[in-house]
Amino acid sequence: MNYAEFMASLTRGEPPHVFLLAGEESYYIRRAEEAILRRLLPVAEERAYALIRCEEMPSVDVLIETLETVPIFTEKTVVLVRNATIFRATKKKEQDADAPAPKDTSTDALIAHLADLLPTNYVIFTLAAKPDKRRKLYQTVEKYGRVLESEPVRPWTVENWLNGRLREMGRSMHREARTFFLSVVGIMPTISLEFLDRQLEKLLLYTDNAQFTEDDLRAAFSEMPEVSVFALMDAVSARDVIRALDLLARCRADGVHFTVLLALLVRHVRQLWQAKRLLMSGTPPKGLGKVMGLHPFIAEKLGGHARGFSEATLERAVLALADADYLLKTGQAGDELLEDVVIRLCKK
Repeated sequence: MNYAEFMASLTRGEPPHVFLLAGEESYYIRRAEEAILRRLLPVAEERAYALIRCEEMPSVDVLIETLETVPIFTEKTVVLVRNATIFRATKKKEQDADAPAPKDTSTDALIAHLADLLPTNYVIFTLAAKPDKRRKLYQTVEKYGRVLESEPVRPWTVENWLNGRLREMGRSMHREARTFFLSVVGIMPTISLEFLDRQLEKLLLYTDNAQFTEDDLRAAFSEMPEVSVFALMDAVSARDVIRALDLLARCRADGVHFTVLLALLVRHVRQLWQAKRLLMSGTPPKGLGKVMGLHPFIAEKLGGHARGFSEATLERAVLALADADYLLKTGQAGDELLEDVVIRLCKK
């Protein structure tokens, strides 16, 4: 189940005795782990005696022995196994590709124990990767316990996380602030919920207002190079050449490497071009997000900007960026090439 379903399930009925938290989004795994421990060991002092932590996967024999141990000083024992590689998919060596896999008796013994744990004992497995769902071990946990599928967040799904986090904080966002947040996240190479969560926590220190404004977000996110880069892309979209050149200079002064700016400019121009062609072919503005893999609001805004560009302008910009990429990386030119591309894009 996904994160929202998993967290909701922890509030209903008795918790199972075995959990698997696996996937590429470590933020969800960490928060789910904390929620399980709060449910199983609500008194913090209990954890010193009842919680057994394994930062790496122990041998199966050691794990089984631990799971068989009856607690003496506490009512329950909770075993936390991080980096549970036993759930990871394994690859056969090429030379043994056609040979049957040897029977793993130790894993079979673990499967038997997980299916019938002592009523006093619990185990939580975590894995920062996708588990192998074909394995009997995974299927046993799924049958007798609970599995969190911690999928990475995408620009078009991050708003679900944002809404949930704002509810937890007892805050909301102005429309302009939400647009700013989604736009900045949309140009991130990878989305780190750990980082975004820290920035939202900073907002609680910046303001006591119940509703965050765009100015609040700009202050909290000011250290992110994506903020100035987003402003640059916004100025290019608005074809404001003076502001765009000023922001380009600021990005370079702030240490944003030209390769990052090139990559983001190429991505932005291609998105404008794609939106332009989709609109010309009859795709409605509200339908751009699904086709382009972007948040619907951001895609619709991009489509509005795309209407102001000709295909010829966008095509020339892509070619100019390709030339700039080669010349900058070979040391044959400097930032003037980036400035030239920005001027061409902003030219009415």
